[in-house]
Amino acid sequence: MPVILVVVLLGIIEGITEFLPVSSTGHLLIAEHWLPRQTDLFNIVMQTGAVLAVIPLFHRRFHQFIYNWSDPAVRGYFFKIVIAFVITGVPGYLLDKSGFKLPEELAPVAIALLLGGVLFVVVEMLLARRRVGTQAPPADLRQVTWPIVIAVGIGQVIAAAFPGASRSGTTILLSLILGLSRPLATEFSFLVSIPTMLAAGGLKIFQAFHHHAAAAVHEDWTLVIVGTLVAAVVSFVAVRWLLRYVQTHTFIGFGWYRIAVGAALLCLARGLI
Repeated sequence: MPVILVVVLLGIIEGITEFLPVSSTGHLLIAEHWLPRQTDLFNIVMQTGAVLAVIPLFHRRFHQFIYNWSDPAVRGYFFKIVIAFVITGVPGYLLDKSGFKLPEELAPVAIALLLGGVLFVVVEMLLARRRVGTQAPPADLRQVTWPIVIAVGIGQVIAAAFPGASRSGTTILLSLILGLSRPLATEFSFLVSIPTMLAAGGLKIFQAFHHHAAAAVHEDWTLVIVGTLVAAVVSFVAVRWLLRYVQTHTFIGFGWYRIAVGAALLCLARGLI
């Protein structure tokens, strides 16, 4: 397969899965079992491009942070993002300094996908049952509470340590369990993920040039740019679609998708197919 086609395919996979609750890391690890493996620097730059591309979709929030800073609600929301970022960043930095490496075997990815899918289906079913119960169900939370902030920070750490768990999947799931509405759970998860992933990506790119300058210089930057542009465009479209989708739909479809992919990969890892 021509390498340019491999790069385009990886860019599409990254763009679709980076923010959707299905795990981009897990899908890229899966893809690299059948496609030629690219460098870590390629993957990091491509992921960073996918993250940068979705920032314009949250322009209203950023506009509030700049022009409505005097509003206590706006300041409070901003600081909640900061605290969730700190809760994620400190353990993440310590994991990186300890030399932690993500497992690349299919089985752990399959199990994480499978378990996350089951949890999405169970949680959505419980939420649906609560809404049709004989007693009036409690309304979804319309603001991010501090327990949700802490849960989102911890959820990002869990996702960073277990490929296949999905950063957005884990944080959205925890937010739903704590009562946050789907649109707000999705938005807050993404707004915390953006600085987290940009900081992690920036650090890794700096380390690549600082510690492995020769390899970084000799990277095929044409391929990196192509993969990054594809990932950015696809990521923008995918996130724009998801933000509209969650206004009127549940995450149960993503749950069943994860279960199907996780079960198939587990069978493949065990040599059953």
